[in-house]
Amino acid sequence: MSVSIPARSPGEFFAVIPAGGSGTRLWPLSRSQEPKFLLDLLGSGQSLLVDTVQRLEPFSTVDRVFVVTGGNHQDAVRKQVPSLPGQNVLVEPSPKNSAAAVGLAAFVLNHSNPDAVVGFFAADHVVAEEKAFQKVLATAIDAAKTGSLVTIGIAPTEPSSAFGYIKKGPALADHDDTHRVEEFVEKPSFIDAQRFVASENYLWNAGIFVGTVSAVVAAFLEFSPELGEPLSLIAQKLIAGEDFSPEWDALPAIAFDYAVAEPAAKQGRFLVVPGSFGWRDVGDFASLAQAQSAKQSSDVIVVGDAAKVHPHDSTGIVVGSSGRIITLLGVSDIVVVDTPDALLVTTKEHAQDVKQIVDHMKEQGLDDLL
Repeated sequence: MSVSIPARSPGEFFAVIPAGGSGTRLWPLSRSQEPKFLLDLLGSGQSLLVDTVQRLEPFSTVDRVFVVTGGNHQDAVRKQVPSLPGQNVLVEPSPKNSAAAVGLAAFVLNHSNPDAVVGFFAADHVVAEEKAFQKVLATAIDAAKTGSLVTIGIAPTEPSSAFGYIKKGPALADHDDTHRVEEFVEKPSFIDAQRFVASENYLWNAGIFVGTVSAVVAAFLEFSPELGEPLSLIAQKLIAGEDFSPEWDALPAIAFDYAVAEPAAKQGRFLVVPGSFGWRDVGDFASLAQAQSAKQSSDVIVVGDAAKVHPHDSTGIVVGSSGRIITLLGVSDIVVVDTPDALLVTTKEHAQDVKQIVDHMKEQGLDDLL
């Protein structure tokens, strides 16, 4: 299918939502065929993907929203967001990490909207305070109109080692709510995270990036030509409705941070707008419990039918979809995930390690459970 994107007036805003991955740290709730961005993890009655699209409505009507996803998920994306134009679902032939997803959308938009501003937003993040988020995003969009690349950094609430960090530099002379990025820092040790938070010079990296389409494309060509040059050809083929699988398969799998953001920041080409709006990356069951705790006051957080869960002198989180009765007695910080075909029992302390279990099962050939 060819893609035809109508040209817009300069300065208009497009939103791109990379929706990939399988959320392995949320197994067995999140599976490769039904990853976390397609799930209702917050009990709101809709998925995290739909939450993301709705959150961006004040800036991008649905015809200016693009979702980059895999072939296995395109039908579910279209079903969950039926108003999304079919051509706005950009399908990756295979997973290639975030740089390829971001670059694909940027190069496609560059054919008709090089002067527009584009923002990239993960499909599986939680934002509790939408008005505060929209205020910060408006500031980031204004900053991007100068030609700089911009990211939104989250004011840390704890010294977490689960996130990357952004070291902010001095504020701009005429915009005290916008700073230069001194560097992007990979996920640190807990001790380094404590030092970062204490310094008040570091922000969590939420993976939200904003820039003019032309600036994003230029950054790919300058800092990651091994991606930028083939993506330019791939975009041409996608727009023309031609097969681009061979070129896509040859792309390196690399994160946007490594490919573009880090080298651009080293040259002073990245800005950051700090924000605090109840952001949460629901990457494991410990963070899912935190996201749910605002709505539940009990010591055991329940995702699913609370009538099926009976805790006694216990703390933790229970995710149930099997219909079985689950009883907890005298356990602390436990994680129980009960699905019709798989049961996970661990602790919040080991929530980040669930990915290792998934990797082990993959080695054992248990792909039908993944």
